[in-house]
Amino acid sequence: MIELRTPAEIEEMKAAGAFVASVLSGLEAASAVDVNLLELDELAADMIRQAGAVSSYVDYHPSFGAMPFGKVLCTSVNDAALHGLPFDYRLKDGDVLSVDFAASVNGWVADSALTIVVGTPRQEDLRMIETTERALDAAIAASQPGARMGDVSAAIGEVCHAAGFSINLDFGGHGVGRTMHGDPHVANDGRPGRGFPLRAGLVFAIEPWLMQTTDRIYTDPDGWTLRSLDGSRAAHSEHTIAITDDGPIVLTARG
Repeated sequence: MIELRTPAEIEEMKAAGAFVASVLSGLEAASAVDVNLLELDELAADMIRQAGAVSSYVDYHPSFGAMPFGKVLCTSVNDAALHGLPFDYRLKDGDVLSVDFAASVNGWVADSALTIVVGTPRQEDLRMIETTERALDAAIAASQPGARMGDVSAAIGEVCHAAGFSINLDFGGHGVGRTMHGDPHVANDGRPGRGFPLRAGLVFAIEPWLMQTTDRIYTDPDGWTLRSLDGSRAAHSEHTIAITDDGPIVLTARG
């Protein structure tokens, strides 16, 4: 069911958005060569405790997960595209790291993700990351009251296809509110003028994600991490936005 939020509720959701943004900024600053993924997860867990927030991931157990997630971060490295389950791994020079984080503050959830290169970058990795960021920006710009969800999806697809990437449609954006995942689904490609009409009060996450040379994935033996079928690297960008009469507000904007 798609729910619309009142202006007062959107104002309340800003605290969750600001918290998620601050955690991601802290994790970006802490991510360096030889830092362990479990250390990043514990850093985020400490920030959750200090803020009196609630993790949206620890007990999360959808049909596609092998068990409750058990960590507070998704840390996807190199060929891991989404849902990376943190494990005992120390980051290496040149690794591509995507960090996805969602938490609840005062009963409202926000969800966001970013991708960085640890240490020395490869130009092809930077280009892929930048493409997801441009696609996210285009989708936000298209999220105007009176538009349709297909306009948002088409904006993502246009940027990604123009850059030469194929798009996996198995996972995309989603409604956000009292829980992390709800309606409507936000596909990463689509046709303009189609789909659910965007109205003031609609809150959802937009999350373009790409893999270098494939659009096919498989599930890692850990039961959660989704990897590119051909081993190519991946990138993921995400923000939670709210539609208002004056246009979209990015609740998880950083800096």
